[in-house]
Amino acid sequence: MLLSYPYQFRHNQQLEKLSGWLDRLRSTYNWCLRDRIKVGHQEFIQIDYCDLKRRVGITLLTGRLVRGTKLDNPWKTGEGKTKKAGEKHQSPKRSASLMQDANLINLKASRPWYRNIDAAVLQSIPARVNESFNKFFNGGFPKFNGRHDFKSFSYKPGHVKIKGSKIYLPKIGWMRFYNSRSMPDGFDIRTVTVKQKADGWYVSVIIENKTVPDFPIIPDSEIKTITGCDMGLTKLVYLSDGSALNRPGFATNKKTKGLMRVRQQRVSRQQKESKNRSKAQLKVTALHNKIQQKREAYQWWVANKLIKKYDAVAAEDLPIENMRKGCQPIKSNTGRFLPNNQSAKRGLNRSLSDASWDYLTKKLEYLAAKSGKRLDKVNPQYTNKTCSKCSHVDRDSRNGEKFICTNCGHIDDANRQAARNVKTKAIEAYGLTIVKKIRAKMVRVDCSKPVQLNLFEIELCEGLPDNTLPQKGSVACGREPRWHSIVSLGC
Repeated sequence: MLLSYPYQFRHNQQLEKLSGWLDRLRSTYNWCLRDRIKVGHQEFIQIDYCDLKRRVGITLLTGRLVRGTKLDNPWKTGEGKTKKAGEKHQSPKRSASLMQDANLINLKASRPWYRNIDAAVLQSIPARVNESFNKFFNGGFPKFNGRHDFKSFSYKPGHVKIKGSKIYLPKIGWMRFYNSRSMPDGFDIRTVTVKQKADGWYVSVIIENKTVPDFPIIPDSEIKTITGCDMGLTKLVYLSDGSALNRPGFATNKKTKGLMRVRQQRVSRQQKESKNRSKAQLKVTALHNKIQQKREAYQWWVANKLIKKYDAVAAEDLPIENMRKGCQPIKSNTGRFLPNNQSAKRGLNRSLSDASWDYLTKKLEYLAAKSGKRLDKVNPQYTNKTCSKCSHVDRDSRNGEKFICTNCGHIDDANRQAARNVKTKAIEAYGLTIVKKIRAKMVRVDCSKPVQLNLFEIELCEGLPDNTLPQKGSVACGREPRWHSIVSLGC
C-alpha cells in the first residue's frame, strides 16, 4: 500500500536556507537544459544525397537533440570496448543525464557554496531535465524555469527521518511541522518532497508497506445504489436522482474578480525587477492560493458526500484539455481575420478552470478506492442528446438548459437528463443489476400521547370530514394543535 501525507512546516530560520537551495537548484536545472540544447544544435548535420531510383536530389536533416551533451567522457569503461572476449558487443556509452550527473563533482569544486546542498537532491536535477526531454512529444519542448516556476525538490528513499512532529532533512537538520494527522505504523518512508507555496513551506511524505494489501473493491453483485453525475457550470454536479450540488465560483464571483483586478493592476504599475513589484506579486499569488484552497476543500466535501451515500458513482470521461482549446481563426478572402467568438470562449474557459472537473473526478476516484467503492467512467458521447424515456437521439431535442424530446415529447432539465443517461450507460457497460427501491407510502397514525387538560377547561376543536385532528401547517401529529375555541366553566 502506498500513501501520501502532506504537512506544513513551522516558521523558523531554516526556511531561509531552503529558499537559497531553490535558487541554486534552479540555476543548475537551467544550466543542464542549456547544455542539452546547445549540444543538440551542434549535432544537427545536413546531408545532400541523390535517390538512385527517382534520380531526385533530397536533403535530409538528422540530429540527436535528446541525447546530446559535451560533458566528460561519454564512455563508461574501456571507451566502448567489451571487457571479456567472445561476448556480444554492447555499447557502454553513458546517457546525457549520467554525464551531467558525473559533472556535479566539478561543479562543487568550482562553486563551493554547492557543497551545502545534499548530493541526492543535487543529483535529481539532471534526472528532471532528462524527464522533461522524455515528455517532449506530450508536454512540448522543455522550458527554462524562472523564480516562480521552480518551487520544489525531492529526497531519495532512506535519507529522511521522522520522529513525532519533527523531520530530519540531510544538510538542513531537524525541522518542526504541524502534525495534522499521524502516520500509521509499519510503513517505510519513500520519497520526500519539499515545496514552497504562497502561505509557507510544505513537505509531502510518501510511505509504503508492501505487506498491507490495497483497499478491496466492492464486486458488481454487491452494488445496490449507483448515481450518475453530469458536470455543469450553473451547478457543479447534477445527479441522476434529480438533485444538484452548487458551484460557488471561487474565482469567477464578482468580489474575487474585482480584488484580483486591483492587485494585478498594482503589479503592472510597479517598475520591473523591483522589490515593490515582487511584494505586489506576492499578494496576487496569495490570492490565487486562497482560491485554490477553498476550491479543493469544497471538492473534498462534495466527493465525500457522494462516496458515502452511494456504492458506485458514474461520471463522464471528459476531454478537458480539448474543451479548453481556443477557437479556430476564420480568414476571409481579403486576407483579414473575421470574428470567431474567442472573447466568449475565453469566459467559458475561465468557468471551466474554476469548476475544475478533472480534479473533482480524481478526488472521487481516490475516495472510492479508499472506501472500497467504485467510480465508473463512461463515454460522454450523446449523453445530452438522448432521451431517457424513449432513448431517441436527436440534436434538436436540447434547447439550452431545457430538453424536449422530438419523438415522445418528454420535457426535462437537460443536465439532469444527461445524468440519468450517464447512469444508464454505466449500468449497461459494466453489467450491473440495480434493484429499484420503492418508497412505502406514509400513513398517518393517531397521537400516541394523551393531551392533559387543565381543571375546569373544555377544549373544543372543529372536526374535519375525514375524522382527523387539525394540524398547524406541516406540523406532525403529537405536537400542540391549533384549537378553534376554548370554553371556561365557572364554579
